[in-house]
Amino acid sequence: MKRRAIISVSDKTGVVALARELVDLGFELISTGGTYKVLDEANIPVKYVSEVTGFPEVLDGRVKTLHPLIHGGILARDSVKHMQQMEQNGILYIDLVVVNLYPFRETIAKPGVTFEEAIENIDVGGPTMVRAAAKNHGRVTVLVNPEAYEEVLSVLRETGNVPAGMRKRLAAEAFAHTAEYDRLIAGYLERQIEPPDTFPETLRITAKKVQELRYGENPQQKAAFYINSEAGVGTLANGKQLQGKELSYNNWMDMNAAWKLVREFEACAAAIIKHTNPCGVAIGKTPVEAYESAFAADPVSAFGGIIAFNRVVDAPCAEALSDRFYEVIVAPEFSPEAREILSAKSNLRLFVVGRGDLGKIMSGWVSRSVEGGYLVQEVDCGTTPVKEWELMTEQKPTEEDLAALDFAWRIVKHVKSNAIVVTDHKSTLGVGAGQMNRVGSVKIALEQAGDKAKGAYLASDAFFPFPDSIEEAAKAGIRGIVQPGGSRNDAAVIEAANRLNIVMLFTHRRHFQH
Repeated sequence: MKRRAIISVSDKTGVVALARELVDLGFELISTGGTYKVLDEANIPVKYVSEVTGFPEVLDGRVKTLHPLIHGGILARDSVKHMQQMEQNGILYIDLVVVNLYPFRETIAKPGVTFEEAIENIDVGGPTMVRAAAKNHGRVTVLVNPEAYEEVLSVLRETGNVPAGMRKRLAAEAFAHTAEYDRLIAGYLERQIEPPDTFPETLRITAKKVQELRYGENPQQKAAFYINSEAGVGTLANGKQLQGKELSYNNWMDMNAAWKLVREFEACAAAIIKHTNPCGVAIGKTPVEAYESAFAADPVSAFGGIIAFNRVVDAPCAEALSDRFYEVIVAPEFSPEAREILSAKSNLRLFVVGRGDLGKIMSGWVSRSVEGGYLVQEVDCGTTPVKEWELMTEQKPTEEDLAALDFAWRIVKHVKSNAIVVTDHKSTLGVGAGQMNRVGSVKIALEQAGDKAKGAYLASDAFFPFPDSIEEAAKAGIRGIVQPGGSRNDAAVIEAANRLNIVMLFTHRRHFQH
């Protein structure tokens, strides 16, 4: 019995070679629109879908494959009843469905795309054929990914048939393909609703596996990395590893923390991360200047850390980096000279993110799993600008004070709570992270800063519940403090700052981070 394949693809990668070999293997081909034109121009024997249905494409191409002679051929089983009904209605079996869908993702990513353009790129006939073929995978093979063409051709060459297990796997891939397509459309339409819904009734989380990781948080845990299909240029997920060992789960966590931190700054910045917390952050005129200042903040903790830059890593910076041991270096780009220098450290991972919009922190949602469910919240984008801060003390800050406090405030947002950061005007001096009480974090940060705390600045991610932290800061010589405010004891905290001659400003915005 003659075998038939219908081919209708937006992504035409490899389709001519596939079609030519299918013909050689004895398949009769049916096609539509642009795919038909490509195959016909390649002198491949192919029937236009209207030759099969006896009905023209109508409604600007919106209706072409939605016809019983197509879907009957895909959905029919090898049963006596189906065979009789097919003969009565002139329906012929279709054994192979090669379809991928209108480029909806690419369409909505175009600058200035209109709502009407987006709607016209919602495929109807394609998903219908894919779902029909996947449902009937007991008889029909469905191909939605050009990367699978050769695998199917190989078994057809060897045995003449696609084995049941392969058909089932391809069907699962096909349903995943249409599910992701529908998720993109639903998400796009939800964003057009006025007023927008903050959170949908159904949370759709779909992502594509990029790689298996070396291990999870611990060697006995397996792990993998998945990419959100809507992630854009300049996001960590769309970056590329240039050299070094395979990344682990913990590497990705620390890389993410480092990259988000350096993107807080317009000035050239470097951040060294250990266990998702910064051990050194600094700004400078050049990447090497920023790096050396960040390293000097805590040389002991910096060993084996992960570093991020918001500028291209150049040769002088690479020379400085090559003298010490680090796990990963993340940057928008590396100069050719820097890559050459760092290539000598074969285990060092270099990760290039791309330029993107470095000043834009990605908005949207962030999710975390709990046992049996998910927590979803908005990304904590941006912060309160200095001009909106409120001075709470009699002591008034200079412009220099405000710039230093702004620097500290942007960093403390990226430290795990209870979070305290002590800085000068361009680098961290001490970091207190993750303590069970705030005064404990204050003491750790001040101890780390040592004598450098005199005349320095302190930022707290949340309010001070008691004056004890202010008293500790005063003993160390802290000049100014920035904090959200909002404690029942704000009056006592402010009184302590006044009594101890410390400048204090409230941002009225908390950056607590579990």
